[in-house]
Amino acid sequence: MTQSWKITALASRQAVQDALLAHEETPDWDHAIVLSGCEVAKDRPEEWLLEAWLPRRPTRADKSAFLALFAGEPPAIASERLPDQDWVTLSQQNAQPIVAGRFHIHTPEHPAMEEAGVVDFTIPAGQAFGTGHHETTAGCLAMLDAMKAGGVSARNIADIGTGTGLLAFAARALWPHALVTASDVDPVCVDVVESNAAANDVPMGAGPGQLTMLVADGMAHPLLQARAPYDLLIANILAGPLVELAPDFGKAVLPGGSLLLSGLLGTQEDAVLRACRLAGFRSTARMRKGDWSILWLRKRTLARPARRSVQPRWLPGS
Repeated sequence: MTQSWKITALASRQAVQDALLAHEETPDWDHAIVLSGCEVAKDRPEEWLLEAWLPRRPTRADKSAFLALFAGEPPAIASERLPDQDWVTLSQQNAQPIVAGRFHIHTPEHPAMEEAGVVDFTIPAGQAFGTGHHETTAGCLAMLDAMKAGGVSARNIADIGTGTGLLAFAARALWPHALVTASDVDPVCVDVVESNAAANDVPMGAGPGQLTMLVADGMAHPLLQARAPYDLLIANILAGPLVELAPDFGKAVLPGGSLLLSGLLGTQEDAVLRACRLAGFRSTARMRKGDWSILWLRKRTLARPARRSVQPRWLPGS
């Protein structure tokens, strides 16, 4: 099994969030190094950890690249070798079930919730992002539920950066006759999505009510482009790619269609909204889950009114 190592730095909340932003803007970042930031404890909200996960012993260059993400005086860092086991799986095996909107998400170690009106999904611990336990994924589930309750109709759906496939599964559950296309840049996700689809009785295929899984970087796949325009497009990725992909999303979503975005911190919201407005979207609703933002936007059907300004509504964050 591949060795796993971790580099850790303790810094202020702002310093870690700025480092995550700097990571997104580093063009030659080694994608084998996965970053995450989190608060040390609930009662210490201004103290954060920046962690880098590596499939090898960190080199001097790895440590230098990690430290270069911090502006000003860099913090002290520590590195450690992790046990020879799948740390991603282990970190999720004890994850408690979550409820987001009408959705109940749990690992196989926990029972399903068999109650009227509840949509239950079993998502095993694994190597793809999107088990529902991260605040962005849970927020997207809650926002999808709010969209359905608000009367949104979707017949053609795309989930960009699908990870485990969970958001695509949830969208199909809400709009069971829709054509659903899911994609991810990581080829590992193909087997993950297909396995999760089988476990949750989600049919794979190319017809209405079925899920098609693709490997694609953003919208760069012939089938993604051929199936456009979409009346619902979901992208729970990172703020940098969301800004870069905004023009492509503008071309891929129908007038009046919905765009659901997450993977961005609250401090990154303005930049993402600015790019999306330039691409023809207007903000409809926002939600906060901790430090993360979940955005629902609609594609404009007419030119923006010259005099009237409508503020987006805020939805509860929990």
